[in-house]
Amino acid sequence: MSAALVIFAKAPVPGQVKTRLSPALTADEAATLHGSFVLDTLERTKAAVGTFKLPVDRFLACAPSSTHVFFRIMEARHGVTLLDQQGEDLGARMHHTFDNLFARGYQRVCLVGTDVPSLPLTHYRDAVESLTRHDLVIGPARDGGYYLIGLTRPRVDLFANIPWSTDRVMALTQKMADAAGLKTAVLPAWSDVDTLHDLQALIDESAADKQRLKRERVFSMRTAGTLELLAKRLRTRET
Repeated sequence: MSAALVIFAKAPVPGQVKTRLSPALTADEAATLHGSFVLDTLERTKAAVGTFKLPVDRFLACAPSSTHVFFRIMEARHGVTLLDQQGEDLGARMHHTFDNLFARGYQRVCLVGTDVPSLPLTHYRDAVESLTRHDLVIGPARDGGYYLIGLTRPRVDLFANIPWSTDRVMALTQKMADAAGLKTAVLPAWSDVDTLHDLQALIDESAADKQRLKRERVFSMRTAGTLELLAKRLRTRET
């Protein structure tokens, strides 16, 4: 396989994931939502690879450790190869992952987060295929970050001195890429889920999706059910 598609994920441990959704959600609720998003990403990347017959190996980059039982189950059920995330911050962990996979001989590597459960399958296809003509592909998040990044060789400069979890991430990354003369492909912007406002928007999106014919729905039944339950609980807490 010439390309690698890496899902960057944390184990769904209460109190360690989706912390910005608290106190609106309990730690257990936030962890359940996160776990469902990880499963969505595993399922949708598998569907994209199969649907478009992409020459891609899938990896799951794990934090805090690939030895966590959740990741071992994902490995067995979804046919992904596990990697450990290594580094002091997000940028270092992403750079290490790129470095690792290029060293294994892959010519194109894409990293995607797990906060985009309704990302169209075509975005995965376009990300992988664009790297046959570009040095860099990036999927901008509407909050100023990015949900996907792909490269054809290691670029440590794209991950250094970035103020992660701010609205400057995408702009600064693009500025560095331009300064380095990289040919860049930009995917359509998409919303990820970091704040309560993001969650409410996703709840509305899922409710609208439920009105479609079953074969046309984007959200998994698992995530749609989780979002519906959370919506009810949030309304109850408001009153």
